[in-house]
Formats: sequence, structure tokens, C-alpha cells
Amino acid sequence: MEVFLEQFPVVVNALNEGFVQTLKLFFVTLLGGIPLGLVITFGSMSHFKPLSAFTRLIVWIVRGSPLMIQLLIIYYFPGLVLKTPIWGGGEAGRFLAASVAFIFNYACYFSEIYRGGIQGIPKGQDEAGFVLGMTKVQVFFRVKLLQVIKAIVPPMSNEIITLVKDTSLSRIIALQEIIWAGQAFMKGSHGISGAIWPLFFTAVYYLVFSGLLSLLLGKLEKKLNYYQ
Repeated sequence: MEVFLEQFPVVVNALNEGFVQTLKLFFVTLLGGIPLGLVITFGSMSHFKPLSAFTRLIVWIVRGSPLMIQLLIIYYFPGLVLKTPIWGGGEAGRFLAASVAFIFNYACYFSEIYRGGIQGIPKGQDEAGFVLGMTKVQVFFRVKLLQVIKAIVPPMSNEIITLVKDTSLSRIIALQEIIWAGQAFMKGSHGISGAIWPLFFTAVYYLVFSGLLSLLLGKLEKKLNYYQ
């Protein structure tokens, strides 16, 4: 018990540092992935066939391959194959590479959610907007956007909760997020080795954060549910 009490503050400080890195990756992914996903949606729905075909091929590849593989390729491919390291060294370089991989991966998933929401709006609303003299852009932002947002909140919520846990995959390129910090105490970190309990303790961080997000997203769904 005395050993545990001595180790606890050291472990918590290390896990807090790792969780900050996890939070940074989470929010950077959302800030980049949400708007990029909309751009990809417009590409996949374009009437210019080569563009829509190419965009859908990219989305299919990204959604059909493991995020872990994408992380490894994005981080190691430029330096090992092209002989031109672009990420720099240290934690900052690993975080940048992980951010690019996560943003692009989640943007592709978000794009399919956007596409489903947009295609779920009756085409009669476009025709009504055109009759009133509105352009295609005006119809989208003034008539359809709020309806799309309402339709996509539930599936987007699921993806956002999944993102919380997927951030742990970044440890594959040695990004020092919370799982990496907890696992380090098994190998010998801060003078502690052979301790597995810090790794299990990381689950508390994920559960609390996921729980708070679920509450916030649930309130958003209820706010957008005008007809109940």
C-alpha cells in the first residue's frame, strides 16, 4: 500500500501529460476533419465524373484500410522511401504526422455522413429554391444546411466518440499519448517498472471524457429534435 501511495502522484502526473496530448490530437482532428469532410463530400458528389470517381476511390481506400497502417505510412514513407523527411524529429514531428493521418482518415468518414445527410433532403426543396431565384449555394446554406446538421448529428456523435479511443493508435509511431504513458510504467518510467495498474487506470480518463462528450452530444440531439 505504501508503494502504491508513493507511485500514485508520479503516475497521475505522467498520465495527465499523456492525456493532454490525447486531447490535442482529438481537437485538432475535429477542427481539420469536419470542414475537410465537407470538401470531400462536394468532390464525391460532383457532376464532373473524373473528380467524383477519384474522390470516391480515395474515400474507399481510406475507409477500407486500418488507421494504424495509414499512420505508419504517413510517418515513415517520406523518410524511408522518398529519402526526404518532412515531419522533423521529436514529439512535435510525430504529433504533426499523427494529426495529418487522423484528419484525413476522419474527414473521409465524415464525408460519407455528410453525403447521406445531403442526399436525404428531398429534391423538391432545391427546385423550390431555384423558383425563388436562389443559387445552388444559397439553397444549400439557407435551406438545406440546418436540416443536414440535424440528420447527421447522431452518426457524427458515434464517430466522435470513436475518435476518443482511436487516438490511442498514435502510440504506434511513439507519440506519447495517455496509453503510451501508462504502458511506459511496465518497462521502467520515472523509476517505476513492472507496474501494470497505471495502464488500466488510463481507462478512467477515457470513460470520463467519453461520458462528458456523450452528455453534450445527447443534449445537442435533443435541441435539434424540433418535432418531439
